[in-house]
Amino acid sequence: MQKLQKILVALGVLLLLSVACSKTEEGGIGGKADAAHSGSKEKSLREYNIEQAQRLKRSKNPCDTLALKQYILDNYPAGTLLVQMDRTYSYNIPKEAVIYYRHKGHTYIFALIAKSKPGERNIETKNVVGYESSFINLDSTKLGTAFFFLTLFECENNTFHKIWESEVPIHGGFNKMRLKRWRPKNILFVELNYEDGIISGHRNYNFFLVDGIKKPPHLLETYIGLAHKRTMTNINNDKYPDYFEYRYIDSTYIRQYDSIPFYWDTSRHLYVTKVNKRWTRKY
Repeated sequence: MQKLQKILVALGVLLLLSVACSKTEEGGIGGKADAAHSGSKEKSLREYNIEQAQRLKRSKNPCDTLALKQYILDNYPAGTLLVQMDRTYSYNIPKEAVIYYRHKGHTYIFALIAKSKPGERNIETKNVVGYESSFINLDSTKLGTAFFFLTLFECENNTFHKIWESEVPIHGGFNKMRLKRWRPKNILFVELNYEDGIISGHRNYNFFLVDGIKKPPHLLETYIGLAHKRTMTNINNDKYPDYFEYRYIDSTYIRQYDSIPFYWDTSRHLYVTKVNKRWTRKY
């Protein structure tokens, strides 16, 4: 009987230790583990992080990135975050995916925002950024599903105003963003670069400001992989970018055998080709 009592006491101690460890995992009660499933705890954790960053900041700018993160926290549902770019080196501090642009005396901010799918685990930056996270596109439910949106804000009188947001049709693998110019028509566009381990390459989602900065952009996807390739070009000389889609033969070795030109059909709002009228693409 005494031996049985000792065993029961030992089991009780182990049970208490396991409960304590689970509660202190990743920041304790109210930390990251709980925040992944609780909207209020997730917001509280992000609020704390922003406050700490504000304390350490040397100078205050009412339109800076910290202010934008606070705006997103205050005005978006739980599980919404300003995405960070991938680290260039393992010891780098990751930068937020934002681009500041001055135009005609106004301050505009291009920002990449990720929203969590309602009813699933709240997403975390580490699960949607970088090469390994590109495989989340196969099955992302365990780590939460991320919906990316390129969003344009204007900061006026120390206040942010959302002008438009445009969805990015991918769930993970984000690398970096850049503001570029399409030389044939001198049009600005924002390039979002995503790593893609599935095709052994990368994808670019290019948002063209064909009607000016305040109008929703036009989306064109380009990519390069082991046996996948699509490159930007100018086919019909209008203001919309076009592309070549390449075909490959994958037998004893991979060989490119054809390139198909696609151009934007303004009446159908689709990319089409004269090669086959049934071949259409949304972007």
